[in-house]
Amino acid sequence: MPADENQFSWTGKSPEEIAHNLREKFRGGKSPLSSGIRYALILAVIIAAFTSFYTIDTNEVGVVLRLGKFARITQPGLHLKLPYGLEQVYPVRIAYNYKEEFGYRTATPGVRTTYRKQGYNDESLMLTGDLNVLDVEWIVQFNIKNPYHLLFKIHDTDRIFGDPSENVRKTLRDLSESVMRKVVGNYTLDEVLYKSNDPSIAISDKVHSQLQDILDSYEAGVDVVTVKLQDVTPPDPVKPAFHEVNEARQEKEQMINQAWKVYNQKIPEVKGKALKIVERAEGYALERVNRAKGEAKRFLLLREAYAKAEKVTRRRLYLENMKEILQKAGKKYIVDPEQKGILPLLKLGNEQ
Repeated sequence: MPADENQFSWTGKSPEEIAHNLREKFRGGKSPLSSGIRYALILAVIIAAFTSFYTIDTNEVGVVLRLGKFARITQPGLHLKLPYGLEQVYPVRIAYNYKEEFGYRTATPGVRTTYRKQGYNDESLMLTGDLNVLDVEWIVQFNIKNPYHLLFKIHDTDRIFGDPSENVRKTLRDLSESVMRKVVGNYTLDEVLYKSNDPSIAISDKVHSQLQDILDSYEAGVDVVTVKLQDVTPPDPVKPAFHEVNEARQEKEQMINQAWKVYNQKIPEVKGKALKIVERAEGYALERVNRAKGEAKRFLLLREAYAKAEKVTRRRLYLENMKEILQKAGKKYIVDPEQKGILPLLKLGNEQ
């Protein structure tokens, strides 16, 4: 069936094309005024339809402005708004962790990620508290906790274009670099280079806390998720000297560990010997004391017995001492004092 020349299709047409077709259609009518009104009404309805609906993605929220003033925040899904530009919507991605890199950039992410480190010395070279220079690389991860503050509390004339998170990136980078320089400047080179992850120093934690405090005072609408040191090295021109120092430090630590090993082996052994000698001396002292006490008590008993029976006690003492002496004398010869000749003595050497 041939199409009616007065009919036209709106499918796939932009509002400008639809308006042009309507103007051409009503141009041949009998009443230009009434045709223009109909055209204006249809065009108004079309524009209202095109400007009244908007969609927010699942990981975003929409910040709605009514005549330039904040009105509300809408959640993901299909929504209505006032047409003709009376309300404007700015989607902000909040369910996402943004990352800023300092001192390097990721060239090709993947299983084997490659990095670029040339040309970023201005942000990575830092002065320590003992006036040494270090090359510090770190990352800052953050997400958006207040979309309205993100859009309108941080001054940026280009904030309505592109990704709204770009509003705070430059501010966050400048603050992060400033805070990192401040914290690194409070420590010596050895503390930053060799003990940066020590809980007593915890440079990353200090930068995280101070950076979040400053962003909150600015009402930036940003929550700092983590600050992590990636690499801390001396500058390239002095790396050989630092490597020599590091080797000397490792050798020193090795010698200290060896000394402690010998100490742990020898000291317990010496302590054991000393304890053995002390215990032996204590035993000997106890034995001597007990023997002395026994001898003293024996003497007192002997004195009492001597006082009661002087002759008997004297004879008993004599016999006891002679018994003890004779047991140690070996061979004993008893010679008759009345013997006159020497013949009986000639056989003394043959006696068994």
